[in-house]
Amino acid sequence: MSLNDVQTASGSRAADLISYEDLYARWEQGNWSAMELDFSEDARQWREELTDFERKAALWNYALFFWGEDAVADNLSPYIDAAPLEEQKYFLTTQQVDEARHAVFFKRFMHEVCGLGNGSSASGLRAIEPELTWGFRKVFGRLDTMADELRRDRSPAKLSAAVTLYHMVIEATLAQPGQHFITAYLEERDILPAFREGMNQIARDEQRHIAFGVKLLADVASGDPRCRRAVADLLREVTPWGVAVLQPPGWDRRYTEVFGFTLEDIGEEGITSLQTKLRSAGMPLDELPGPPVVPPDETPRELAQRGPLLVQAGLLGERQLAPPKDAATVELVMDAVRRGIPIAGSPPLTVQFAFTDVEPWVLRLNGAPSVERGREAKPDVTLRVSWDDWLDVAGGRVNPGHAIMRGRMRPSARLSALKLLPVALGGRR
Repeated sequence: MSLNDVQTASGSRAADLISYEDLYARWEQGNWSAMELDFSEDARQWREELTDFERKAALWNYALFFWGEDAVADNLSPYIDAAPLEEQKYFLTTQQVDEARHAVFFKRFMHEVCGLGNGSSASGLRAIEPELTWGFRKVFGRLDTMADELRRDRSPAKLSAAVTLYHMVIEATLAQPGQHFITAYLEERDILPAFREGMNQIARDEQRHIAFGVKLLADVASGDPRCRRAVADLLREVTPWGVAVLQPPGWDRRYTEVFGFTLEDIGEEGITSLQTKLRSAGMPLDELPGPPVVPPDETPRELAQRGPLLVQAGLLGERQLAPPKDAATVELVMDAVRRGIPIAGSPPLTVQFAFTDVEPWVLRLNGAPSVERGREAKPDVTLRVSWDDWLDVAGGRVNPGHAIMRGRMRPSARLSALKLLPVALGGRR
């Protein structure tokens, strides 16, 4: 059975179909050299066969990979220390070698083909740093802090959260879909032969890494409630950042569409990949404890379509200086707030959003949550808040309590509804 079969198989313990010894053996069989690739033809094609905008767009795409490969190579050591089995440690050691090789590959490409840096890794990284998006910086900043946490805490729960971030989010959800689309258009156009060969080798390495992450989660986390909660908490933390990772400069969609794929195509494959890998590890996304990580009633395509819109609206991702306030955007955000509230266990509650600069909305919790424009005669809770401040609270950028203390949000409630105020303030989170 192939690694891809393991990652896509249905059933709660698809990870049992492969062993750590087999993963290590595949590493020995699949070794390749980043230093032996000849980039001379790639450099000619880069200059002569790609347009100015294609070079600009490709550089933006590839810069995220270069920085990411360097970051994951730097942060893998505490994972080796925290792994409970020697076989797991051995494989993680091979993975660190792989990640270093990937970083060397991208450093060479950036210097020898794109003309960036002086040939050193540090100069190449400095040259591409301006290309990094806000979402990318947040996700990889979390990888840095996760590595520090794992050095201090080698518990199964912390290791499960760390593997979820590294193998499930960064590799399976973000990197693997991007690799698929890059290699697809390179093969279709038959260009950049050495870069294409390296990307194919990296894709095989990453498939092996992801299979390891699936197996380790199945072995360590799937049967432990504390580990399952750690996985769920990590996913809820990083999902709003992940949506904003592939945000092209100026929201110019040509940065991906010039190569034949859309933001939605990449997002759909990433979400599907995450769902499949967690299911194969015995932890389906919709069975993780706590509030839903993503709205359970949406398909991967629907989630991929709504994600960029919610980033542009200012709910997800970076705070917008002037978020749109048109009726369609407000409706999109309020519907997202509704979708983020778990149906099970929601207490009966009516919340009046008395926005100071857009039309009022009402949220009703009584079974399935609902939202609508307008005013409620006798709401349980009334929130007086500007649209910008509400986006910060609903998007998790500002703690609701801090917003109240600073006067940015002014709640009022019937005495009997005071205990339900956190539901009204933090339903999405």
